[in-house]
Amino acid sequence: MKSYKKELWFNTTKKIEFINITGKVQETINESGVKEGLILVNPMHITAAVYVNDAESGLIEDYEKWLEELAPYHGDYKHNLTGEDNAHAHLKRQLMAHQVVHAITNGKLDLGPWEQIYYAEFDGQRKKRVLVKIIGE
Repeated sequence: MKSYKKELWFNTTKKIEFINITGKVQETINESGVKEGLILVNPMHITAAVYVNDAESGLIEDYEKWLEELAPYHGDYKHNLTGEDNAHAHLKRQLMAHQVVHAITNGKLDLGPWEQIYYAEFDGQRKKRVLVKIIGE
């Protein structure tokens, strides 16, 4: 059994951004040489998420609207009394999947027909990392 680790780094241009990282994840699998196994994709920041869904722009706009309704930027948050202004980002992250575990089959991500892996940033414009950990043979 092998193990492989890589960090993907992001510095978004906007505070909230959704980035399709499926290609970068597949590149990491290729680098690892693992043909059969599992991959963990985990943002190492508590104001970002990784999730799997359709790569459709309307759906991403729906996510943005839905998340803003549930956790508005200008909400009345106790966390923001600490001098921070990102309580909304912490809550948005909790609503989305904070990590993804997926199968690797024949050296490829074993995704459904419309599935893509996304990095969702809710407090961006600064450097953040995503851990990619692969185990298998």
